[in-house]
Amino acid sequence: MAYSNYDATTTNQSKRSNRIYSDLNLNFTKNPATKDVAKVFDVQAIKRAVKNIILTNRYEKPFNSEFGCNLRGFLFENLTDPVLVLMKDRISTAIEKYEPRVTVEDIVIKDDGKNGVNIMVSFLVTGSEEPVTVSTFLKRVR
Repeated sequence: MAYSNYDATTTNQSKRSNRIYSDLNLNFTKNPATKDVAKVFDVQAIKRAVKNIILTNRYEKPFNSEFGCNLRGFLFENLTDPVLVLMKDRISTAIEKYEPRVTVEDIVIKDDGKNGVNIMVSFLVTGSEEPVTVSTFLKRVR
């Protein structure tokens, strides 16, 4: 599994100010003022949550065995159209179930031809009109 944090750490350009969502920065950089782990806010926090849902397998989260998309099993399948539809369905179902702050607009899955899959999810954040895109890359490690 490959992990890219570029999407989740880009600058927030949202004009929305009625709610502030926050999450820990998974790079574990230190906040210079509080000397604690830095946080990401608003759109970055939501992007991080969506990416975590996509990258998590079932039974990885203790006491919540249904959390995640369980996509790693598809990496060893032939990526035919029915398999791609099944992957998109799992992603959209998991995001709708575990991330109520977003509405999924589009999911694009592309095979890179080298035992990996590029996944791009476009969604709308509740209370915002501009679409947000999260992309990640899943790769076979065996």
